[in-house]
Amino acid sequence: MADNAMLLEAGPRGPRLGGKRRGGAGKWREWLAALFPEAAVSEAAVSEPAVLEPAVLEAGSAPNRRPWPPTVSVAVKVAVVCAAAAVLLLRVAGIPAWDGTYAEDNGVFFVDGLTRPWHLFVPYSGYLELGPRLIGQFIASFLPIVDASAAYAISGALIGAAAGLFIYHASEGYIRALWARALLGGALVLLPIAPLDIIDSGVDSPWYAMAALFFAVLWRPRSWPGMLAAALIAGYASSSEIVAIIYAPLLLFRLIALPRVREHAVTAGWLLGLVLQARVVMLSYTMHKQRLGALATPGQAVAFYCHNVILRALGWHLSVWLKSAAGYNGATVIIGALVALAMGWAIVAGDRTVRLFAVIALLTGFVQTIFDATVSQYVDFQPPTPTFMAAARYSTIPVLLIAATGIVAVDSYVRRHAVARDDSGVRDTWAARVTWAFHSHGARQVVAACALVCVLGFGWVTDFRYVSQRVNAGRWLPYAQSLVAACTHDPAGDVTLNAWGGHKFTVTCARIRR
Repeated sequence: MADNAMLLEAGPRGPRLGGKRRGGAGKWREWLAALFPEAAVSEAAVSEPAVLEPAVLEAGSAPNRRPWPPTVSVAVKVAVVCAAAAVLLLRVAGIPAWDGTYAEDNGVFFVDGLTRPWHLFVPYSGYLELGPRLIGQFIASFLPIVDASAAYAISGALIGAAAGLFIYHASEGYIRALWARALLGGALVLLPIAPLDIIDSGVDSPWYAMAALFFAVLWRPRSWPGMLAAALIAGYASSSEIVAIIYAPLLLFRLIALPRVREHAVTAGWLLGLVLQARVVMLSYTMHKQRLGALATPGQAVAFYCHNVILRALGWHLSVWLKSAAGYNGATVIIGALVALAMGWAIVAGDRTVRLFAVIALLTGFVQTIFDATVSQYVDFQPPTPTFMAAARYSTIPVLLIAATGIVAVDSYVRRHAVARDDSGVRDTWAARVTWAFHSHGARQVVAACALVCVLGFGWVTDFRYVSQRVNAGRWLPYAQSLVAACTHDPAGDVTLNAWGGHKFTVTCARIRR
């Protein structure tokens, strides 16, 4: 009798929701838990590299393979990150990425690293940018000054490539097909607007983490390396960009739906970064260097979203060509209609999971852009050119999430309409799996997948490599060599450093590594 009472009190539990269901509260928790789906594939399958597996692991999927040894899996992941970083380095035209510094990399963080070493928790633009400061400090303290530009470019490229690999893993709850997850990771590495701003730099490297943080918030990693990666992504993003506060509602939903402590490594990393931010933001008010000032109107912020996100969603050069032919607003209407058609198909043809993802992805991108455009009013009035778009970094998350919504929808459509086939006679070779997967789907599913690849691929190809405003800073090597020559001639003397905004700072040659 006592045992029965205990069973009755315990009640039925939802799948890993961490508690019993009681009336309305339990239903709300179940509904919120749908935002954070668990992956349907095994951990062994997840551990294999995306680039080697084209099929899905459900009805209509290729046969499962024996998991690779952990050392081989890690080696392949390292190789993928290095290859993706090389791609990112090659995307900068004009002056090579490794021979030029971008924006505040030299003008603020590198100069600060030389003039006031290891003063990391100080405000810039009213908030903490810990990641870029750490990169600048390590370069200033431990590397020869002539190698600073290469170190910045490689650091930024590696962070972007690692974020792409992270998204591949963290999207497993929403995207089952490994080829589709690889496509999503590639969408970050090959983001058409990246060469305008965020690519191969320290100052804008947090925007890669900001994009990855969206998927980290939705992910439910089952191993400690996954939890650690999610926490690191969250901590790097929130300690470097205060706009990471936009993820607070999703993390609150996660806390309600998944109350177990093990589900909140990402929450812990995010909170730690914001705690550091709070101290520095308060310091900025004490120093009268706070960020908040005149705010943009809602109409100006929405116009920024339309012109800098919607118009650029399918590619930078495509938007430039359309603008020259149809005008600014005309081009925006054309691209907006195409994007609305694609997103409408995703919502209508998708299942509940696709609709949930579409809503939170599009809403997150919109809120982040409106927030940034409102606070940084000046960006609303800077006209774009063929090599420049004001604060292109603010478009990173919404443009990526538009692409992600299409990938999630097509993956679901292909998977739900797959034909179950006997895979007992299929050889465990790459070619056999590709052929088997192709015959497991109907013509409509193949067309949908091909259309997705073509739409994304058009922007990736036309915007793979081009010249942007980055060339305005000139080459780094001649400038660095002039400093080395001055210090070689007078080792006990001082040199003058060029800083952001035309400022000059003097530093002793003892701090210039040669």
